[in-house]
Amino acid sequence: MKEANKEAISEFLKHADSIGDDMLEDTQKMLGSMPFILPVQKNERPDYFALMCIADDMLCRPPNLSAKTAELVTLAAAAAAGAGPCLKFHIQAAAKEGATRGEIFDTIMIAALVGKTKILASALRDFSEAYP
Repeated sequence: MKEANKEAISEFLKHADSIGDDMLEDTQKMLGSMPFILPVQKNERPDYFALMCIADDMLCRPPNLSAKTAELVTLAAAAAAGAGPCLKFHIQAAAKEGATRGEIFDTIMIAALVGKTKILASALRDFSEAYP
């Protein structure tokens, strides 16, 4: 890595605590509550946390999706992944961004369909191999 880039990163990381505090505050505003994992990460590794939050923030609010759509996509992913605590946060965040009860329910049902298909695809393939 070029020396100038190393210096830029070093300068950035001098502000990791302050950036992390800002990101926690922004997360609280965005989600309406604070996921347990974020303060733990910030306290243990403030430099990593600052870098991670910048990337996560950009991913959570992409330029081509509305905040509501981004939250519906996120809650679908959390539901399909079985990430219950994340799902609870993102249901609240989707509602905060204007998603209706019906939109949230439909999103969860689509995630459930994908989750079911994932299980059936591999399980029925194994079943078919065992019983040709």
